[in-house]
Amino acid sequence: MVLLKLKFPFQKRVRLAQGLWLLSWVAMFSGAITFAMGVFLKTELHRRSEVMHSMDIHIVPNLLMAVGLASVGINICAGKVCQDSLDPSRFPRWKTFLPPFFFLSVFVSSLLLVAMILSFALQPSLEESLKIGLKNGIRFYKDTDTPGRCFQKETIDRLQIEFQCCGNTNYRDWFEVQWVSSRYLDFTSKEVKDRVKSNIDGRYLMDGVPFSCCNPSSPRPCIQNSLLDNAAHYDYEYQTEELNLHKRGCRQALVSYYMGLMNTIGPCVLLFFLLQMSILVSLRYLQTAMEGVLGEENLEIETEGYILEKGVKETLLETKEKIMKLLQFAQVGDASAETPGTESEEKPATA
Repeated sequence: MVLLKLKFPFQKRVRLAQGLWLLSWVAMFSGAITFAMGVFLKTELHRRSEVMHSMDIHIVPNLLMAVGLASVGINICAGKVCQDSLDPSRFPRWKTFLPPFFFLSVFVSSLLLVAMILSFALQPSLEESLKIGLKNGIRFYKDTDTPGRCFQKETIDRLQIEFQCCGNTNYRDWFEVQWVSSRYLDFTSKEVKDRVKSNIDGRYLMDGVPFSCCNPSSPRPCIQNSLLDNAAHYDYEYQTEELNLHKRGCRQALVSYYMGLMNTIGPCVLLFFLLQMSILVSLRYLQTAMEGVLGEENLEIETEGYILEKGVKETLLETKEKIMKLLQFAQVGDASAETPGTESEEKPATA
């Protein structure tokens, strides 16, 4: 049973070929845009790689870049097919090329949907990666003299200023780590000695945050030290007063930023997928309609176009049989390649 059969007079075939040629160029530019979106997302993720524990989320921009480039090539070929379909003498050369072309094109186009689904499915992985990465970044903030970590302080400070955030979850994360390097501590001071001795790890902990946590829109000069000591500041009560620090944690800020990017990219990818599939379906109609013209003297006859020559079930079974035959042929070829070698090894033994 032929699936989705349509009649195509000569003028309708011509209009279909011309319209598809134009759409293929539009889809080619959409492929270039998809590649550009992948590059942009990859760049933004790479910029924050120092505060990410894993790189699982990078599969999304990698897919977008690969599919974008493949889409450009696919649509250039589709445009060429549409152009040659207007000349029945040049169209037959595409007959053997088009079946694998359709299979490859559908596979590549489906990767667009995979990328869109993964961009939402990997949100928990992104959040966990940022949670661990930011925790380590805050812990290594003080290590400005340690090779491999010397730029960690600058990275965290720039991050907190750019995204207007503080700490991993909130500003209190800075209370749990020693974020001032020991080289800048006066160990002859009684205050420093008392703070170091006050915890079993021997760390200099304090209720303070780096300058980058300060909110510049606050009318009060920034209070970044002794945040939990009401007596240390005039007219200050940290339990009730709104602190002049950024309230949002950097993990929440980064997740919101990246998910915002993906929420913008997602609808564009879906639109490009629908455009690409409509081109492939129309190109399939054009191919089958043009095959009815081959061998005919009158090139302006009405022909039939369809998506599948048989039903979906029959087509799947036929495809499965072809694949099994190819696999059996490959196994026979491997066996025949090994046979001459074994025979040559046995001949000296019989002599």
